[in-house]
Amino acid sequence: MDFTFVSGNLGLDLAGTIGHRRSERIDLLATPADLARWTVAAGLLDVPPATTGDDLRSASTLREAIYRLASAARTGAPFDAADREVLNRAAQHPPATVRLSETGGLEHAGDLRTALAGAARAAVELLGGPQAALIRECEAAPCTRLYIDASHRRSRRWCDMRGCGNRAKAAAFRARAQRQD
Repeated sequence: MDFTFVSGNLGLDLAGTIGHRRSERIDLLATPADLARWTVAAGLLDVPPATTGDDLRSASTLREAIYRLASAARTGAPFDAADREVLNRAAQHPPATVRLSETGGLEHAGDLRTALAGAARAAVELLGGPQAALIRECEAAPCTRLYIDASHRRSRRWCDMRGCGNRAKAAAFRARAQRQD
């Protein structure tokens, strides 16, 4: 399964690598290789970093802390101190090295910690800033992805119109068509 980046924040996109949290959980980071591929797909690094089982467990701990903190922000609940500590510890690592290549392109280099630090810092800035009030959960069952509702009227209902939104609208159309028969 391909990674999607529709949340509007890399921290939320990391949290979104678990799908269908309340039903049949889908873990897109099931192996260390998946985690390494995600860092490249997210644009955090250009080359997949060396990644171990311990790294995967640490990344999963960070992912779940971000999800719980963002869920708390969404509902107005207080942040859990242990989750804050996990997030802050990950965010303190130095960022990936960026440089201008010979061809004029941008290169991102580093290890797994630097990549995850980028996602953690994005989550810290979201949760500690005014956009935390814009965190929503996708209304399409069984999706549980969190995203930033930056729509003009703050009325976005789905994490992604091409995926969840399209399926929800198609299902509503089919239901209306069946009632008319």
